[in-house]
Amino acid sequence: MSFAKNYTLAETVKSKPDYVVISPNDPTAMSQIADECHERGIPFMYDPSQQVPRLEGEPLRHSIERCHTLVVNEYEWSMLAKKTGMSRSDVLQCAKVLIVTLGKKGAEIYADGQQYVTPTFPVPDDKIADPTGVGDAFRAGILRGMALGWPWEVIGKVGALCAAYTLENVGTQNHRFTPGEFVSRYRTEFDDNGALDSLITEQFVR
Repeated sequence: MSFAKNYTLAETVKSKPDYVVISPNDPTAMSQIADECHERGIPFMYDPSQQVPRLEGEPLRHSIERCHTLVVNEYEWSMLAKKTGMSRSDVLQCAKVLIVTLGKKGAEIYADGQQYVTPTFPVPDDKIADPTGVGDAFRAGILRGMALGWPWEVIGKVGALCAAYTLENVGTQNHRFTPGEFVSRYRTEFDDNGALDSLITEQFVR
């Protein structure tokens, strides 16, 4: 982290990124990348997470005003709102998407002028192994769904299933599944109206 502020995207990534995720890092580096993305027209997800307690209101607001998506958990949202003075509607005047994760209660996604309430994917108590990395897995599902242009109702539930796989395994990246297995399990609980077919067909296109 101590070196992060010395680098720019332009210097480290050969081509212009389609999308950037700004995760917890050196506060100066986070602000610099947000500015660079804004100046270069690169949409980005702002995910301040563990840095919310450390960041002051102005740097937080500065990045929120430039981001495409803001994602925080319920506790972080409460702290962020207090520090910046911003309400959900204020955030959505700047960002196109606001995602607030609610732990066992799922998540709220605000996008396209609507609120989508995403439930958690059911995991029996005796299958829960380790919550570490659940939030990151949820974000991975969200990003994949956004990249493929799925409806928000589906995107949120895909994130919930990604989180479930992590919850069932010790460690953050010790789970595996094929696209077909993922789609099959998703459909045991939710209806995607065929949207997830693109996960399977994409394998063959590649």
